[in-house]
Amino acid sequence: MDVHQINQHLALRLVDLDDAEGLFTLTNTNRDYLKQWLPWLNGTKRVEDTRAFIHKAKLAYDDQKGMTFVILWKEKIVGVISYNSIDWTNKIAYIGYWLSAAVQGNGIMTKSTKFLTDYAFSHLNMNRVEIAAAVENKKSRAIPERLGFQLEGIRREAEWLYDHYVDHAIYGMLKREWDTKKKKME
Repeated sequence: MDVHQINQHLALRLVDLDDAEGLFTLTNTNRDYLKQWLPWLNGTKRVEDTRAFIHKAKLAYDDQKGMTFVILWKEKIVGVISYNSIDWTNKIAYIGYWLSAAVQGNGIMTKSTKFLTDYAFSHLNMNRVEIAAAVENKKSRAIPERLGFQLEGIRREAEWLYDHYVDHAIYGMLKREWDTKKKKME
């Protein structure tokens, strides 16, 4: 699955080295916004840093340990969504994402996360999908909540964010729960 067209304006495509400049520009444009919640911005100061990230993402894909997609909205890169890791032994996919502030409010991330959740269950044969978000990051937390994920708990001081720790809200969805939700949506 290299490209998946979700609707007329929205598609997911596996990240490629050709995306480095566009993805770096998007990161740089959204740097202050993203720094509120993501710990890797200080390590992404040049296009070469983004190339290194993409190279690592492609290796994870080749090793079947992760899948990273650029989010295309009206054919422009507006964010990233991924299986940050895939635990084949326990059949768990861990989803992470970020989106440009300029395009939020269009349902882009909810639709993208819905697609990756469904793909994890229907194509990767996962039993569980997990999403972690900083407790105070209400926009990020709204995605799994909108999709019916269960809030399973709070992981205290789960991530070092530049000069302080943040707690993470942990959301989970099981395959049997997703199958039930899908039937109700049809």
